[in-house]
Amino acid sequence: MDVEEAIKGRRSIRKYTDDDVPNEVIFKIIDAARWAPSWGNVQCWEFVVIKDKEIKEKIIECVPTFNPARKAVETAPVIIAVLGKKGVSGTIAGKYVTEKGDWLMFDTALATQNMCLQAFSLGYGTLIIGIFDSKKVAEILGVPEDYEVVVLVTAGKPHKIPSPPKRREIGEILHLNVFGNKISGER
Repeated sequence: MDVEEAIKGRRSIRKYTDDDVPNEVIFKIIDAARWAPSWGNVQCWEFVVIKDKEIKEKIIECVPTFNPARKAVETAPVIIAVLGKKGVSGTIAGKYVTEKGDWLMFDTALATQNMCLQAFSLGYGTLIIGIFDSKKVAEILGVPEDYEVVVLVTAGKPHKIPSPPKRREIGEILHLNVFGNKISGER
């Protein structure tokens, strides 16, 4: 599978089969994450893979009932908590050097995307979950205070693969030299 196929084929999966995700697949998914670029190569990420049924049930309670992703958490054989170490990404000599502050969200997002693309290329689906009680999840997982639980990623064999959602056209989002100077996305 080439990169374009993975990018365009990956979907957010909200329901999974009962099939397990073998450890060798999980290792490949995490390996893809560790190859993501990061600020100054600090690699501020850590990952907690959750397969234990009791821990998963506690995590489910951290996802609000109004969040449609809760179903994915309930059916996924694996949940991966993506953590970011606070205060190291976006810094030089311990001080933030851009107006953006801590870059841990950016760095962990890159790693998370790599995970999702790798999972898809191996025949597995994922869902990135952002609405949950991150402090409670951190407590459940024993995450140190200098780390933040950024997202939860469910993984497993998709029950079904949804159709691709509509995307804005390139000409709607592409500007040449200055904002507002729209150019066609035709090749």
